[in-house]
Amino acid sequence: MKYILWIFFAGALALGGGFVYIYSQVRFDAYSIIDYKPKLTTQIFDRNNELIANIFEENRVYVKYEEIPSRVVEALVAIEDTSYFEHGGINYEAIVRAVIKDIKAGRFVEGASTLTQQLVKNLALSSEKKITRKIKEIVLAIKLETELDKEQIIERYLNHVYFGHGYYGIKTAADGYFRKDLKELSIKEIAMLVGLPKAPSSYDPTKHLDLSLGRANRVLERMYTIGWLNEEEYRKGILEEPAVFDDTLSKNKAPYVVDEIIKEVSKRVDDIRTGGYKIYSTVDLNVQKMANEALIYGYNEILKRDKKANANILNGAIVVTQPQTGHILALVGGVDYSKSSYNRATQSARQPGSSFKPFIYQIALDEGYSVVSQLADIARSFDMGNGKEWTPKNYSGGFQGYISLKSALTQSRNLATINLLNDLGLSSVRAKLSNIGFQNIPENLSIALGSFGISPVNFAKFYSMFPNEGEIVEPILIKYVENSFGAVVNYEAKKEQVLKPEQAFLMIDLLKNVVNNGTGRNAKINGIQVAGKTGTTNNNIDAWFCGFTPDVQAIIWYGNDDNSPMKKIEGGGRTAAPVFKKFMETYIKQYPTVRRVFEQPEGVYKGIYNGVDELYTNDSPLPEIIPANEIIQEQENNGLMF
Repeated sequence: MKYILWIFFAGALALGGGFVYIYSQVRFDAYSIIDYKPKLTTQIFDRNNELIANIFEENRVYVKYEEIPSRVVEALVAIEDTSYFEHGGINYEAIVRAVIKDIKAGRFVEGASTLTQQLVKNLALSSEKKITRKIKEIVLAIKLETELDKEQIIERYLNHVYFGHGYYGIKTAADGYFRKDLKELSIKEIAMLVGLPKAPSSYDPTKHLDLSLGRANRVLERMYTIGWLNEEEYRKGILEEPAVFDDTLSKNKAPYVVDEIIKEVSKRVDDIRTGGYKIYSTVDLNVQKMANEALIYGYNEILKRDKKANANILNGAIVVTQPQTGHILALVGGVDYSKSSYNRATQSARQPGSSFKPFIYQIALDEGYSVVSQLADIARSFDMGNGKEWTPKNYSGGFQGYISLKSALTQSRNLATINLLNDLGLSSVRAKLSNIGFQNIPENLSIALGSFGISPVNFAKFYSMFPNEGEIVEPILIKYVENSFGAVVNYEAKKEQVLKPEQAFLMIDLLKNVVNNGTGRNAKINGIQVAGKTGTTNNNIDAWFCGFTPDVQAIIWYGNDDNSPMKKIEGGGRTAAPVFKKFMETYIKQYPTVRRVFEQPEGVYKGIYNGVDELYTNDSPLPEIIPANEIIQEQENNGLMF
């Protein structure tokens, strides 16, 4: 008896020592489960909280235990570990049964893993079938049960395990396979999900629906057998065949937008693909779709007009903003992202051509010119240095002599604009343009024709000064970012007042005239005031329309990626302006409460000049009109009458 006690004691001591030894090897693995920090999916949402895209290394959206329906827990426990809430991490009876079967078979044919052991195996250990690994698994399972409660273990399990099709965690799988939140799932859908971890590839319902339904039925049968489903629920579940979706993992609905958001957020965080952020953008997916369709429409129209056009290099971009807030509602950087991910809306630097003229004219207004000031639309040659002369021409040819500032901008007269710039002083104008933020402005008069590069999104920034009462607002794509702990970082648009409101309104009125009576006629829309400017560069390389209504602004560009010319007929008025019209007509149908009329600020007055109503301000007053009899008398006094 004494020897038996010694043998028992020695065995217990050896067993205890072995436990301590194995625990010392795996204790750090236990803490990786206790202090669980999984790789989480970052999600990008539009302004209406609709998902734009998922960004991830492992596609996992976390769900807390209290948000998991009880039916999900019941189904999981029923099929995987019925005594889960009774054992301490190890089901000894199941182990004995499994060992007997394994001995009879002479190999591993059945395991006896509890949910706790499965979590250990998935998170900390390999799946190899060795005794040492199994012992480590048991040790860790016991340790977990002393550190975590049952609900915490279930939460980790359901968030960590792989559900096939690239989905990690049950919340991700529910949305991916069924486009539903967990609380919206039917009992059959729940059964399909909890049955997946056993063999995710084999039971993937997008590939093997019959096997997935069969596995789900076994889950339902088990729940019914142990009394967790009544007969009606069981029968209904067996007969149900849910709709299954085969979506892409990213669900990316606006790839050009997503690329830019990733770049922007990555300036502040280095774990955007694993940190589980929620990014709330300024984009409206409805508007994004409208803009994309309008851009493709314009692209196809160019191809119809020019059968020789190269569809592979012809491209375009459109940026839609709220000028008052800077919020980007839509950003499309090309006609087909799958063919080219290069974002022409943000990365390109194309010459704006005549669409830049409003900024020259605005400087003139602020210098005391009025809308009726006379400009010289006459041919001139300019010394460019190094023995070179520049003799610019009007786009439509010819010249008109002296014409009003309003007429010059409405008709987009090159010669009048160049002569205006020359009169204002090149260095003075360049300084003023630099002060408001323009960069890379050439040191010659060609800037009057927009002879420098700028991206559409950057151009949208400067154009915002007109509809936004003289305040430049930098376009932004992000409203705020929330991390996995609920902390929020807000993004604010930079703003700078550069004009008086009344001076900006004078330009609005001039640009309305461009649309109503000038080169922008193809952008005119019944029932809403539109202001804007066309732009066409030398040899028809670039075609622009920069337009806005009281609430919405759209910058549109077309051209060839290699800077080769388009057909001679392509230009801002024919190519880009109709795209603005198509987009805005769709927009106001979707959002009929949009403002239709520009609000006139204080300090803008109406006067009559040569029988025509004209606007003026204190800084841009109308010239006095000398009555006709005084003009005749002055001519007689000067000996000019015959």
